Amino acid sequence: MALKIRLKRMGMKKAPFYRLVVAESTSPRDGRFVEEIGYYDPTKQPAVLKVDEEKALNWLLKGATPTDTARSLLSQAGVMKRLDEAKK
Repeated sequence: MALKIRLKRMGMKKAPFYRLVVAESTSPRDGRFVEEIGYYDPTKQPAVLKVDEEKALNWLLKGATPTDTARSLLSQAGVMKRLDEAKK
């Protein structure tokens, strides 16, 4: 069971809102997920990003791989820096 940290799209047409979730790599984009670890709202000025750093770090240490976009958002939140420190 390969786990990925990725975005789940929500919201209305032309008004996207994303949840940062841990899901199996075979499940659909907006399908079943294991755990929600945050959200991202790009429609606000400035964009809102809220990440539960402890949950995200825990899943990354367990082997969940983030997608490119999720990795970028986790870097903005400072989680990837904490991951590097935890691995040392």
